[in-house]
Amino acid sequence: MTPPDSAPTVGAPADALPSDPRAQPPLPRPRAPVSLVVLATLAVGYTLWAAQAIVLPVLLAVFLALVGNPLIRGLQRIYMPRFLGAVAVMCLFVGGTTVLGSQLVEPASAWFKSAPRELRQLAPKLRSLTKPVHDANEMAENFARAAGGDSSRRREVTRTVQDDPYRTLTTTPKVVASVLAVVLLTFFFMVYGENMQRHAIALLPGRQKKKFTVDILISIERAVSRYVLTISIINALVGLVFAGLMMVLKFPIADALLWGTLVALLNFAPYVGPMIGMVMMAIVGMVTFDDVWMSLLPAILYLGLHTLEGQIITPIVLGRQMRLSPLVLILALMVFGWLWGMIGLLLAVPLLVCIKLVLARVEGLEGWARLME
Repeated sequence: MTPPDSAPTVGAPADALPSDPRAQPPLPRPRAPVSLVVLATLAVGYTLWAAQAIVLPVLLAVFLALVGNPLIRGLQRIYMPRFLGAVAVMCLFVGGTTVLGSQLVEPASAWFKSAPRELRQLAPKLRSLTKPVHDANEMAENFARAAGGDSSRRREVTRTVQDDPYRTLTTTPKVVASVLAVVLLTFFFMVYGENMQRHAIALLPGRQKKKFTVDILISIERAVSRYVLTISIINALVGLVFAGLMMVLKFPIADALLWGTLVALLNFAPYVGPMIGMVMMAIVGMVTFDDVWMSLLPAILYLGLHTLEGQIITPIVLGRQMRLSPLVLILALMVFGWLWGMIGLLLAVPLLVCIKLVLARVEGLEGWARLME
């Protein structure tokens, strides 16, 4: 009588016996289809754009907290409690911003009020420089109309913009609320960030995973804090040096501080910021000076200072660990600038550095970190 199929045959080789399922290697995790990944990416991007009123204050607060964390750790080494250290750093931030803002309000408002008149005076200079191109365009248009048999004159469209007197009343409270939210969130991240991080790690299963996660988070937080603080100091020094150069060119102190502050802020956005700064300094030089070479001097000085900082000083100070590919930087600036405007341009590089540090310390993702270099 033939034994049932489920019963093993006596004397059968060991390979024919059913193996223990626990001894088999784990099956590979199924990968999500590409269409699902694309849809998830689009959903995340739309959510970040739609929720920017909430996301941007949180990201700015995290950015400022990362700047202040090294200072707070330095104060803790001299036995100052973290709460008092956070209060001292916040007073330094808010006080310095208030003093600098009070010095910049008057020259900024004066430039904004005089901008239309100055640009009208600048129009003849630019017209003389672009006259050959303008004449060539007119000749091409006349030739095209003559070839098409259209002798009618070009129509001119005039747009009228109606000022809304209530727009300022509705926008100002939102701006004030956003600024207060950033200040409060920065303070709370400085004081309670470590406790929240510790409680989040306690939720992980297994002591080994907890230790691994703690090592990664501590190294990333300290590296990012060091990077953000270092790049902030470098940009502030660039702004101060440029303000000094503007004072050498006989600019008033308030105007020199205004342009130095704008240069320092624009320096957070590589490539795009310096391009905007070059155009801005060229316009300022043409408005201020009548001589052609003197009008180009602010832009030339800015270009030389930015080249010295970007090609020599910053690579030496930060090293290769924080280096990012120019192509990745441009793509990130385009994406974050499209999502969040000027604030997105300022936050693009710190966010990229955070992503690169995370990828470099997670097993199996080191290649993506090298791809960003």
